[in-house]
Amino acid sequence: MSDFPHDIDLDAFWDRATHCKINQAPASAAMIAELQAELGYRLPLSYVAFMNRYNGGRPHLCCCPTEQGTSWAEDHCAIDSFLSIGRDAAYSLGGSLGSRFKIEKWGYPDLGVYICNCPSAGHDMVALDYRECGPEGEPRVVHVDQERDYAVTVLAPNFEAFIRALVSPEVYDTSEQDYLDDLDKVASAPFSALLEELLEQFHEVPDLGPLIRQIALRIVHEKRYFALHADPLSQLLYDLQFWLYRNCYPVNDEESYLQVYCDMIAFAKGFGTGGYAPDFIRDWFRARLAGGQMRQAADGLVLTPAYRAQLLEQLSGFRPLSPDSQEQP
Repeated sequence: MSDFPHDIDLDAFWDRATHCKINQAPASAAMIAELQAELGYRLPLSYVAFMNRYNGGRPHLCCCPTEQGTSWAEDHCAIDSFLSIGRDAAYSLGGSLGSRFKIEKWGYPDLGVYICNCPSAGHDMVALDYRECGPEGEPRVVHVDQERDYAVTVLAPNFEAFIRALVSPEVYDTSEQDYLDDLDKVASAPFSALLEELLEQFHEVPDLGPLIRQIALRIVHEKRYFALHADPLSQLLYDLQFWLYRNCYPVNDEESYLQVYCDMIAFAKGFGTGGYAPDFIRDWFRARLAGGQMRQAADGLVLTPAYRAQLLEQLSGFRPLSPDSQEQP
């Protein structure tokens, strides 16, 4: 068996802290032959040699540049782990969640052998693509994007070139600029049409719009990005959105509220988080019902007067915060 090029430090390539959870013993020649017959493709010698050192695992160098956007980023895709060559582990080429599973159960195109999982938990994959070279030839390495109707993006002309193309995620680290952009967004981006409408009809809290921005600014300062989770400030914004919406429209149950929730902040084009996890809203909703802060009234669910008074007390603790301030409010 040929060696992988010596100028690539395979010991440094792998994340040794986690690879042992995925890594398998090197595949025998008999196992490789069996898998090739089962999959219908000859595995490239460079790939076999590469996997002979560490048979599966997570790499430190896990980003591959692309000339077109993917569901992960506009200029690269990311790899979570390499499937091992074998069939005992679920995430191995012949395992229960291996290459054929992706094709037969998840609808991925039958273009070759799927060799890498991505961080999306199955919504994109990296594969050896044999469509041009045939099952005995030297395959290209491609990214297959389920989120974009299984779009195929060529990553490298062969496996060795693919490994040489991989770079550290630090190359694409935009967290500082993202932080500054989110500060600017929550300080000045327009509210959604629905949120504006609700604020115009709400008179119980003067200047609630600016107060919502102050809460969001504090979230961005603490998290370094704008997102709502299960923390107290997120819970406060959940409360305020419900209070605003309920002031204008009835809320009969959890699911009907979830259908309108996303139009206030979650999917707003300006002041918005760019998405949300429904389970956070469900947990908040159920906790408010169980805790007695929300109750059933004649015309639907409402926050109790005592809890509205508690929210007013919370809001009194906020003061103006400029978007370029690093001070915690």
